[in-house]
Amino acid sequence: MFPEGSSPQFAVGALLALILVTLTIFFLRSERVPGKNLSDLTEKPTVQSAQLYNAVLPKKGSGFVSMKESLYLEFAIFALIGVGFLVRRFHVVNQQGQKSVTNLVVDVILPCNIFKAFVSADLDTLRSDGIWVFGIALAFHLFCMLYGRLVFRKPPAEERNCLRFAALCSNAGFLGIPVAEGLYGPEGLALANVYLIPMRVFMWSTGIAIFSGSPDWRGTVKKVVTHPCIIAVEIGVAAMLLRLRLPEPLMQPVNFLSNCNTAMSMLVIGMILAQLDPKQFMDKTVLFFSLHRLILLPGIVYWVCMLLPISAVARNVSVMLCAMPVAVNTTILADKYNQNALYATKLVIVTTLFSIPTTALWSLILMQ
Repeated sequence: MFPEGSSPQFAVGALLALILVTLTIFFLRSERVPGKNLSDLTEKPTVQSAQLYNAVLPKKGSGFVSMKESLYLEFAIFALIGVGFLVRRFHVVNQQGQKSVTNLVVDVILPCNIFKAFVSADLDTLRSDGIWVFGIALAFHLFCMLYGRLVFRKPPAEERNCLRFAALCSNAGFLGIPVAEGLYGPEGLALANVYLIPMRVFMWSTGIAIFSGSPDWRGTVKKVVTHPCIIAVEIGVAAMLLRLRLPEPLMQPVNFLSNCNTAMSMLVIGMILAQLDPKQFMDKTVLFFSLHRLILLPGIVYWVCMLLPISAVARNVSVMLCAMPVAVNTTILADKYNQNALYATKLVIVTTLFSIPTTALWSLILMQ
């Protein structure tokens, strides 16, 4: 899969150098770009990540999000992971308890989060730029399905499934939404939610099939169709298209459970991380995958978008969301289906760390 004789130390050194260079550039360019006031953003965030974003980032008058503010969000993520790590390391939760928490997240909390996201989506944005963003997201995920099957053929089956899912599904929902909202205002937020529609469908159909697949295709289809997350997608898409909403007494519990998703998912990752040997953390394949996920794939989208007659905002939102790190659900589903959850955790942690400089780098490129 990767070039023979490649040095992981070289890859680590190159990425660390990239971190230093991009941080230096951003701190030198600390003046804010004139833009809309953060208080003018949409009144009701459509995903739970926007709620956390509003909670942890300081409100400072007007302008776009600075590098320092972006780091607040990254810090919040790793703080939650740290709590999960301590909970597992000090035996507050044992192996069986961890499995029960994982089942709770996948079978209850995530379906509520998915349903809420679809019900909150605004169909009016599926016009003009929204149609282009939807088409780009659809084409990108179809391409990633093929890309994952062609590029990640040699690793062991459990690692191969993690890599294919990670290539297909990014953390665009949690990290991408506040980035798009902060950089491009309400229009960026609306277009980001359009982008997420195909991604969610692929994640909870093809993604689940990757982890739960069996030689019997009928068995695989049955597992996928009857999965709680797929049922949530089906009901959510129908409610979105028909503009239906649950009565408030029923929608409120869904909202409460949905809002638990970020914290609970990060806790599970921390619990799994507590079982990881530090000597095995820096994996050569994980480092090279980070280059695929954070540089190569968004680069392909960038050059394709440059050939299309779309606005700069639609192009920028599409590229930024493609450049997000590996989806947290990679670990959750790997643990659920007894795949290599430790390897999946390495993919999530390493790509999230390296996404700090690469997201800054892409925002600089897209300013041109």
